[in-house]
Amino acid sequence: MNLCITLEAFIREAKIISKMKEQFTTNVINLKSYSISEADKIIVMYSKEKGLIKGVAKGTKKLLSKLGGRMDLLVANKMMLNKGRNLDTICQAEALNTFFNLRQDMDKLFYAMYCSEIVANFGVENDPNSAEIYNLFYTCLEQICSAKTKELIKLCVLKFQLKIMDITGYSLELEECVKCNKPPKDDEIYFSVEQGGILCSSCAQDITKKTKIHVKIKDFLVTLLKKDFCEATKYDDLVTEKFLDTCIKLLKNYIEYYSPKKFKTAGILESIR
Repeated sequence: MNLCITLEAFIREAKIISKMKEQFTTNVINLKSYSISEADKIIVMYSKEKGLIKGVAKGTKKLLSKLGGRMDLLVANKMMLNKGRNLDTICQAEALNTFFNLRQDMDKLFYAMYCSEIVANFGVENDPNSAEIYNLFYTCLEQICSAKTKELIKLCVLKFQLKIMDITGYSLELEECVKCNKPPKDDEIYFSVEQGGILCSSCAQDITKKTKIHVKIKDFLVTLLKKDFCEATKYDDLVTEKFLDTCIKLLKNYIEYYSPKKFKTAGILESIR
């Protein structure tokens, strides 16, 4: 009898240990969700430790769900999940930041959704840069939340565009011509999406799709790229909304060109200027 009890206890403990090994905890920001039944959703998240992950939130659509609003988009959670063969299962979620102010301002919400889609499109599983991308995205959402003007919202978005492209390996060449490696003259600067940066007038002659840009745009983008995300620059109080729109559109076209997936929110940006 004692042997049987001991054996049962051993098996029970082994099952508990095995289950614990299958569980993991990570900080995430919710990016997308898909309904898979009347009660359940699949949540696409960006994880600080594991990059892009997907988890099933069981019963989250029920009125008394224990997960509730923590499964809403653009919410940061400390989350516990059970590792699955194809999909993980969300066990617990503790809200770290709901970014409440995003939902009180349509401009803030739409621009945050655009940044979220960039993360979803360029994010990969087990990304070695996951902590850097997560922290950048989290900071961006915080800054958009606290922005007092439309100019500050757009400045956050522009910084995010530049920084995430740099982290994911698609950084722009903004100081020297991408073909001859020489600094172009200030009044003869062209930007090429396909070439991945600026061109001098001589090298630009052979490029069909290009846009002439002012030296102030080049200098502004170079400064933002070199500075930390939250670091102020001499341009911050000088740039106009129209100037920022030009820069954001330039980066938007570049990001869309290299994105592995088609953007759904890009058209929204055009309508809320």
